[in-house]
Amino acid sequence: MRNSDTYLAIPMGDPAGIGPEIILKTLVGASEVLPLVVVGSERLFTRTARDLHLEGAFEVVVNTLPSLQAAQAKGLGCILYDIGGIDLDQFVYGEVSAMCGKAAYESVKVCVSLVSEGYCKAIVTPPLHKEALQAAHVPHIGYTEILADLTGSKNAVTMFDTLGMKIFFHTRHLSLSEACKAVTKESLLNTILQCEAICSGNGVFNMDLPLAVAGLNPHCGEHGLFGDEEGVAIVPAIEEARARGINVVGPIGADSVFHQTKIGKYRAAISLYHDQGHIAAKTLDFNQTISLTWGLPFLRTSVDHGTAFDIAGKGIADNQGMARAIRIASEYLASEEGLS
Repeated sequence: MRNSDTYLAIPMGDPAGIGPEIILKTLVGASEVLPLVVVGSERLFTRTARDLHLEGAFEVVVNTLPSLQAAQAKGLGCILYDIGGIDLDQFVYGEVSAMCGKAAYESVKVCVSLVSEGYCKAIVTPPLHKEALQAAHVPHIGYTEILADLTGSKNAVTMFDTLGMKIFFHTRHLSLSEACKAVTKESLLNTILQCEAICSGNGVFNMDLPLAVAGLNPHCGEHGLFGDEEGVAIVPAIEEARARGINVVGPIGADSVFHQTKIGKYRAAISLYHDQGHIAAKTLDFNQTISLTWGLPFLRTSVDHGTAFDIAGKGIADNQGMARAIRIASEYLASEEGLS
């Protein structure tokens, strides 16, 4: 019998995107039965499976917590927890709709409940669509913000894992000008401290290696020639962190630090803004870049690609990211248990 701690919760993502397809492809193509609880619309998954010839992904469909508990007690994997929410008469692949935005949000809420109530251990997410969320009047732009709000978390930290290269993010969805303003000594020191705590609590990080902080300006500002953020904020934050006993170095030019992290010089790099780290990770391997969110009451991993409305419903979506997000979640959870 499987323990409920082995189950991962998976929301369906935006139903009109490739989320349901990559979930189904991952389950159908798995070499073993995965202990997953997928939360979404049975009608939508049945329609997608039929359209794309991906039937047989789920061992059982449930729609109540007692039936879910019974399925888990039997050791069943690949459970679909049906919450409805999709009217197929109104559903169209690849189109923004409030119905799909609301259904996607509701599936996330249920996943959080399943983890908080002990039915699952972590959450693995396929892509959302920001415009669909907006159409449904969801007051958040993505999973990190939704999950932080649902759990009351104030210090959620995003990290990428691309074939072992790990990148933390000091800021996420800000304009470039606002991201630059967000690089202050106090805020960056807080990010360094958070990253150190995350690394110390998980055995997948090599603590013999330093953290590296990327520079903000070209050549790290060349001593003020190309900007003063390094001297005013970044170096003081690093020095303060080192004074507190943290093994952190930098700033290191953004044109070098990610390559150096990839080849094993640093345990992780801290990117100062969204695209700085995204470009490096996705250039290394777009399909296998996985996002992890720390600072929540549970681990969350995710694909790091969009809903791909242009190819939704065509059966050509690549599910490598979804498969790896599930595998990485299991590996990180096992590593955490090994330290406890």
